[in-house]
Amino acid sequence: MTVERWLLLNQEKLEPAVNMAIDEKLTDWHRAGQIPPILRFYGWAPAGLSVGYFQRTKGKIDVEAVQKHGFEMVRRPTGGQAVLHDDELTYSFVISEEHEAIPKTIKAAHKLISEALLVGLAKLDIEASFAIPEEKQTGSGTAICFEEPSWYEITMQDRKIIGSAQGRHQGILLQHGSIPLHMNATELFDLFVFENARVKERMLRAFGGKASGILDLIGREIPLDEMKKAFQDGFAQVFDVAFEEFTLSDAQWDEIHALAANKFRQESYLFSR
Repeated sequence: MTVERWLLLNQEKLEPAVNMAIDEKLTDWHRAGQIPPILRFYGWAPAGLSVGYFQRTKGKIDVEAVQKHGFEMVRRPTGGQAVLHDDELTYSFVISEEHEAIPKTIKAAHKLISEALLVGLAKLDIEASFAIPEEKQTGSGTAICFEEPSWYEITMQDRKIIGSAQGRHQGILLQHGSIPLHMNATELFDLFVFENARVKERMLRAFGGKASGILDLIGREIPLDEMKKAFQDGFAQVFDVAFEEFTLSDAQWDEIHALAANKFRQESYLFSR
């Protein structure tokens, strides 16, 4: 029996706008039949604050604070709330909604992808579990992704350690995942607008019991390449596929940089909501 072969794009740290342009172009190329399903690992330089596709920015994000910290803001093609991408490993996963491996509902697809992440964590000797909220989370009114775990996101010691967001566009599923290695909650909370300083301080204290960097919890370092390989193997096992390394061509990079400049760096897109 022939094992299906998917692509693996293993990258270093890139600018926020370029990162989002790559993921959007991967969905375009997959939709056009130019590439099979693809798993991508990457980082951010400078650190980026990504806001969800439908997320409001006015009155929610402190744009001046983002700039003061030297971060860059970008709007994701996926849903969810804002995420600070700094000391973390980020993944994206692109696959057709029509692929036989993909459940039809967003929640069921989240669960399957989270199973792959849990297998990867187990290979690193990290014991984690699904988040299964007792009732639909309405959140606390903040714009912060890691404030509350959603269905089938990954938790450890009752703290959210992996946050994921999914989007489906013209038949293609794109899922983003943020895997913080270490988390600076004080810096994170500087980037958002609060009713007053007292509310901000109270929510900051509460946040410490809700989310954590994965290496902060396990108390040991893991080489990034080892972590990537574990998650790659988790996807390979759950989806019963093999991965082959993929490298972007010069022509593909040209498309990516054009999209970054003409869309993701444009304030009209960034502040469209």
